[in-house]
Amino acid sequence: MGIPKTYNTEQELVLALKRRDNQAFSSLYDNYAGALYSIIKQIITDNAELASDVLQEVFINIYRKIDTYDQTKGRLFTWMLNIARNASIDMLRSKSYQNSQKNQELPDNVYKGTAHQSTLLNVDNIGLKKVLEKLKPEHRVLMELAYFKGFTHEEIAEMMSIPLGTVKTRIRNALLQLREYLQ
Repeated sequence: MGIPKTYNTEQELVLALKRRDNQAFSSLYDNYAGALYSIIKQIITDNAELASDVLQEVFINIYRKIDTYDQTKGRLFTWMLNIARNASIDMLRSKSYQNSQKNQELPDNVYKGTAHQSTLLNVDNIGLKKVLEKLKPEHRVLMELAYFKGFTHEEIAEMMSIPLGTVKTRIRNALLQLREYLQ
């Protein structure tokens, strides 16, 4: 992710955003919406319209919360990515989303077997899936539950019937391994 061309540094962009400069927000949207949408789609996999709604909510939150951004704690994109991830997870946990999932009709071809199933790949996940495959299975499953399905560490511990401390340690170890793989 690069800094929008009209700003020389990330700091200049952040200052313009904090001044509520509409051109800065427009530039921010143009440069980062695609990347944030991909993150949202990795969490909200089954509904593109809902993912678009979450993206709009994310940019509203960025506009509202830009004054809380602290450059000493991380890059702007990382801060925005966390807002997008949290908004996506919040949406999946919302009662309205849960109810909509319970009330869906089954498609006509649900009983026709694998011959008619789609074999399209989600291209956004190809590289990431390959890196995750390098992890130990007990680490990979926890990473998928925590970062792609949005479960909390406590929920994972309960679901997998393992102690909370073990979940946290395995996720931390997996993140350290991923960091090594990606360097």
